[in-house]
Amino acid sequence: MKKIIVSLMTAMAMTACTGQKAEKAEVNNNDFDYVADQFADLQILRYRVPGFESLSLKQKQLLYHLSEAALMGRDILYDQNNRYNLAIRRTLEAIYQNYEGDKQNPQFKALETYLKRVWFANGIHHHYAEDKFIPAFTPEFFADCVRQVDVAKLPVRDGQGAEQLIQELSPVLFDPAVMAKRTIQSGDEDIILASANNYYGGGITQPEVEAYYGKMKDPKDHTPVSYGLNSRLVKEDGKIVEKVWKVGGLYSQAIEQIVAELQKAVPFAENDAQKAIIEKLIEYYKTGDLKTFDAYSVLWVEDTDSEVDFVNGFIETYGDPLGMKASWESTVNFINSEATKRTKLISDSAQWFEDHSPVDTRFKKEKVKGVSAKVITVAMLGGDCYPATPIGINLPNADWIRRDHGSKSVTIENITEAYDKASQGNGFNEEFVWSETERNALNKYGFITDNLHTDLHECLGHGSGKLLPGTDPDALKAYSSTLEETRADLFGLYYLGDPKIVELGLVPDAEAYKAEYYKYIMNGLMTQLVRIEKGKNVEEAHMRNRQLIAKWVFEKGKTDNVIELKKRDGKTFVVVNDYAKLRNLFGELLAEVQRIKSEGDFVACKKLVENYGVKVDPELHAEVLERYAKLNLAPYKGFVNPVMKEVKNEKGEVVDIVLDYTEGYADQMLRYSKEYSFLPSYN
Repeated sequence: MKKIIVSLMTAMAMTACTGQKAEKAEVNNNDFDYVADQFADLQILRYRVPGFESLSLKQKQLLYHLSEAALMGRDILYDQNNRYNLAIRRTLEAIYQNYEGDKQNPQFKALETYLKRVWFANGIHHHYAEDKFIPAFTPEFFADCVRQVDVAKLPVRDGQGAEQLIQELSPVLFDPAVMAKRTIQSGDEDIILASANNYYGGGITQPEVEAYYGKMKDPKDHTPVSYGLNSRLVKEDGKIVEKVWKVGGLYSQAIEQIVAELQKAVPFAENDAQKAIIEKLIEYYKTGDLKTFDAYSVLWVEDTDSEVDFVNGFIETYGDPLGMKASWESTVNFINSEATKRTKLISDSAQWFEDHSPVDTRFKKEKVKGVSAKVITVAMLGGDCYPATPIGINLPNADWIRRDHGSKSVTIENITEAYDKASQGNGFNEEFVWSETERNALNKYGFITDNLHTDLHECLGHGSGKLLPGTDPDALKAYSSTLEETRADLFGLYYLGDPKIVELGLVPDAEAYKAEYYKYIMNGLMTQLVRIEKGKNVEEAHMRNRQLIAKWVFEKGKTDNVIELKKRDGKTFVVVNDYAKLRNLFGELLAEVQRIKSEGDFVACKKLVENYGVKVDPELHAEVLERYAKLNLAPYKGFVNPVMKEVKNEKGEVVDIVLDYTEGYADQMLRYSKEYSFLPSYN
C-alpha cells in the first residue's frame, strides 16, 4: 500500500530532514535546483540523494543494477494502463523528434505539452483523476505530422501504413467518448467493460471475472495467493484464460531485461538473506507462480538488516476496478539511519498501539508480528512510482503474510524534502489557511507531523487489525483500496494526537498534532478539489479516502461545532474549533472502518464511500478552483530521476558510481524511450 502526498504541499519551514550532509557542492540545499519543468497542471521536480557518496562501492553497484532493473519495466505500465499507450507515445515521440516545421507554432507547442502529459501519466489518461485528457492540437495537424514522418519510425502494425495508423489512433486521441476513463471505481455500470485499462481483454464482463476467480478461492485456505495479481484475463475461442506476465509469457521482452539486471545485482548483495530475496524474485519472474511470489514476499519482509532495499514487481492494485491485478512498479533505496530512529520508536511500540486502538477487540491482532519501519533515501523510481511517486509504502499487501510474518514500512524523506523545498513561499498558505495561528503551527510543526503521519499510516495503520476467519480478502471489491487507505490514515491521525507520541519524543509538545489535523481537514474538505475538473466527482482512491474522513467528521461534529466552514471577504475557510473532539471522531470512524474490513461488509463499505467520498459541492469547487488559479501553481508534482553512471578505469573495471542531477524532463523521457523500451507497440 502506498501513501500519496496528502496535500498540495503547503509552504512549511524546513526541519532537519535526513541527518546527512550533501557530499558535493551541486547538491547543496541552497544551490540545488529542485524545479525541472512546469506545464498543464504539473510541475516536475528533482530530488537529492544525500548520503549516496558515503556508501561502499559494493553497495553502489548493487543500487546501480537494481536501478537499471527499475527502468527496464517502463513499457509494461504504459501497456497496462491502455492498449494504445505505447503506440501513441511512440507516434508522438517520432513527430516531436522529426518535426521540421515551426516549433513555436501553437499546434506544435500543444503537441509538445500533450506528449509531456503522456509521459507523466504513463499514458493518455490523467495519472490521478484517470480521465482521458484531450489534445489541444487538431486531428488535422496530427494527421499531417504523421504523414511527414518516415513510416519506418512509426509504430505501424504489419501491413499498415501511415494512413491506417492515423485512422486507428485518431478516435482514441480525440473522441472524448472513446476509452474515456482508465479505471471506473464505482457506479451502476459494469466497471470492467467501462474501464479503459488493459488488465482485461475486450468483451470480458465483471460477473465473468468475479465468477472466474471465485471458483479458485477456497474459504478454508488461510494462506491464499493473490489471485489474478500478475496476469491479463482474456477470451480465447470463447473461453476465459489468464495471460501471465512472466518470462516466456506476456511482457516477456521487458521482464527478461529486468531479470538480467537482477542477476547482475546478485553478486553485490549485502548478505545471504538479500541474495536469497533477489534470487527468489528472479524465480518468480521466470515462472509467474504466485506461491513463489508469496515466498519472495516473506523473505523480503523478514530482511530487516540490509541497508539497501528495493521494490520491483506487480504490486499495487489501485488500477484494477476490482482491486486484484497489479501495476508494475519499482523503487530502489537505502536506509536513512538517523531519521529511522524515529520510525524504530514507533515499530517497537506496535503492540501498544494495537492494544490501545479504539476498534473492537475482535478485530485486533493478539500479537503484532514483524512490524519494521524505516526512513529511506530513494535513489531510483520506476513504473507506477514514476514520475509521480508515493511518500510512504507499506508491504506486502497479502493479509495472511502481514498476519503471520509482519510488514515492512518506509517513509521516503528525500521525496518529502523535495516537495517541501519546492513549495516554500508559494502563497498557498496565505490564500487558504484561516489565520496566523494555523500558519504559525504549520511553519513550526508541519514538516515533522506530515512525515510522522506517513510513518504511522504505513507502519501501524496498514499493519493493524485482522480479518475475521472466513472473510474474503476481496470482499470489498472496487471499494477496497479506498477503505484500506481510509483505515491507515485514520489510524495515523488518531495516534498523532495521543500523549504516547509526546512520551516517545516524536513531537516536541502536545500541540504539534494540531498542524496535521488542520491541514488534513482543509485538504479533505477543500483544497484537494483543485485536482478535479469542474463538474467531476472524486474517483481516485486516496482522494476519496481523504474526503470521506473530512466530510464524515465534519458532519458528525456539527452538534458540537467541532469544524466550521467560515466565510471571510467572500472566501471559504476551514476552522477547527475543538481538536480533542476531532480526535475522538477519528477514533469512532476508525472503529467502524476496521469493522467493515474485518467482516467484509460490502454494503456498509459502499454506503460509506459513496455518501462521503465521491460527490463534490459544485459551488465550493468553483470557488477553490478560481482562488487556486490566481496562484499559478501546479496541483500535481512528479520527479525526474538522477542519472546513475558507472565510472571505469583503463582496465574497464568499475571504480565508482556517480549521480548526475542535471538531466531535463524531456531529455530523460526520450532517453528512457530509447534505452528502456522493449515491448512491441501492441501486446
